[in-house]
Amino acid sequence: MLADVLPYRFALLLTAALLLALLTLGLGLQLRRFAVARAWHHRLYFAVVAGVALSAALAWRAGAAYLWLLPALALLLLMPLTRPGRAGHWRLALACALAFGAGMWGAW
Repeated sequence: MLADVLPYRFALLLTAALLLALLTLGLGLQLRRFAVARAWHHRLYFAVVAGVALSAALAWRAGAAYLWLLPALALLLLMPLTRPGRAGHWRLALACALAFGAGMWGAW
């Protein structure tokens, strides 16, 4: 039982770390502190999307509450519809982080 639970918890924690790095890098881009970091910001975005999807899949496989992670995944997939540097982009990013936090709490 514990062997089934550990992979999705590790994926949740790894995704949380990636999300924190993504938000920090995005804030640096917004404040014009990291001019060359845009490519890394996009790479981290794709890693976070993959991490949330993997966490949900592993939680489903372990029989945990995977549905809590789906709102965060949906908000992340809506992110390309907003314009970078605008208020809507960082508000959606903050909503994604809050949804992931709630999803992590519910799926744990």
